[in-house]
Amino acid sequence: MVRKKGSLILCGAFLFVAWNALLLLYLWGRPPIGRPGEGGGAEPGGNEEWGMGQGKGGHVNLAGEVIRLAEEVEIQLETQKKLLKQIENHRALWARQKDVGKRQADGTKQVKHEVVHKPSRPPLPPKGADAVLPPDVHLTQKPFQTVAPDSKPEQQQVDEAKAEGEKSDSPTSSASPEVVIPILVIACDRVTVKRSLDKLIQYRPSPEQYPIIVSQDCGHAETARVIGSYGDRVTHISQPDLSDIRVRPEHRKFQGYYKISRHYRWALNQVFNTFSQSTVVIVEDDLEVAPDFFEYFRALYPILRSDPTLWCVSAWNDNGRDASVDASKAELLHRTDFFPGLGWMLLKEQWAELEPKWPSAFWDDWMRQPEQRKERSCIRPEISRTITFGRKGVSLGQFFDQYLRYIKLNTQFVPFTKHNLSHLLKEKYDPQFVKEVYGAPLVKIEELQQGSLKGPGPFRVQYSSRESFKVFARNLGVMDDLKSGVPRTGYRGVVSFLYRGRRVFLAPPEGWVQYDVSWS
Repeated sequence: MVRKKGSLILCGAFLFVAWNALLLLYLWGRPPIGRPGEGGGAEPGGNEEWGMGQGKGGHVNLAGEVIRLAEEVEIQLETQKKLLKQIENHRALWARQKDVGKRQADGTKQVKHEVVHKPSRPPLPPKGADAVLPPDVHLTQKPFQTVAPDSKPEQQQVDEAKAEGEKSDSPTSSASPEVVIPILVIACDRVTVKRSLDKLIQYRPSPEQYPIIVSQDCGHAETARVIGSYGDRVTHISQPDLSDIRVRPEHRKFQGYYKISRHYRWALNQVFNTFSQSTVVIVEDDLEVAPDFFEYFRALYPILRSDPTLWCVSAWNDNGRDASVDASKAELLHRTDFFPGLGWMLLKEQWAELEPKWPSAFWDDWMRQPEQRKERSCIRPEISRTITFGRKGVSLGQFFDQYLRYIKLNTQFVPFTKHNLSHLLKEKYDPQFVKEVYGAPLVKIEELQQGSLKGPGPFRVQYSSRESFKVFARNLGVMDDLKSGVPRTGYRGVVSFLYRGRRVFLAPPEGWVQYDVSWS
């Protein structure tokens, strides 16, 4: 068919050129008109005038001859125009037919690709300790497995893929069951990592959907044996570079923070680049998780993916002590401008942004700087889905005795994947949040402390400076430190918590615009 169309086009072009050539030869071969000039051509003669017909005296009618020739040329040009128009029409028709055929072929290929390859399951490394991996990966246990391919008829797979695609267009729907959400456990020399791994494995709904990768630094043999005892239930990788890091003399006491930052960078590169995952939930070896830990992250994955004003989901509430949270609202979720950490989800796109400028130390405070945060927020729960049991560490128990040991761990399973979580999207959340906070009556801290207020709340306590915030926070039992001007759990400068059973908003004046980094 293609050869036939090409031959027709060539034929038409050849006829067009041949016709014009014959016409030119015909005109050139005609006898000259008028009086011959010196050059042998026809040109107007001296005493002979244009417009004189050929009469009895043999004079040539030049005007009539010219008119006749013009008419012949006009007829020939009209014929050629028709021929060119026909060729153009055929070419346009053939182009349309070719385009339709190409789209149909591409559509067939795309459907087959979606059914066969299932892009939500990224490729994973080969099995076994002897698998071929990059030289900086030390794999001591079997990597995690993929879900077995479906054996359903092709048409059924196409229909289900289409339905799943329509469902995933809504940010309120839970992540597809086929989306792999790996759990990265950052370990070093704590044999108590067993407590963390036991709970992760106990509550994990599916090893295929939630593979556990334990990345160990420090080279601690006893901890390595504990991790190895789990066999193929976890994937154990080891940080190859255990050397000391050259630091400034005044930072020698912070050597541990430098090694932690180096380990995080290496481990996250393994998850996203070596294991080719699209997201990850990071926990440390001193965290215990709640029964609905996996449900929580699966439900919030689509929200994180769809809202560009978010950059993480955290299982942690910095002000999550028993007296500061509403135990009757295990399903309550908040937005926060403060990066919480301690069990948090990160997307590959965010890691690609952060990795080139990853800091040499103090990575968590670095994440809280405006240059990294870029006015983005995280989701956090009212009641924590993780608690820490690790007093031992490089921070030497900072905040642990005063705050962390009292954090309440959720025990009630909340089916988040069945909930509509679209209210967490910024365009819906902010108007309602501002209305609730600044619609609450403004009260003095003394009134709260004395218990003289009527009603269940909420109430608003207003601060106007760094000093007033810290004084009010300490007196109301919440954490008073700020990082780059952002208070812990703060959103738009507001810290929300319970005080003596009533909701309190510790808030800046109405009309808040931005954080003041000098408040750190």
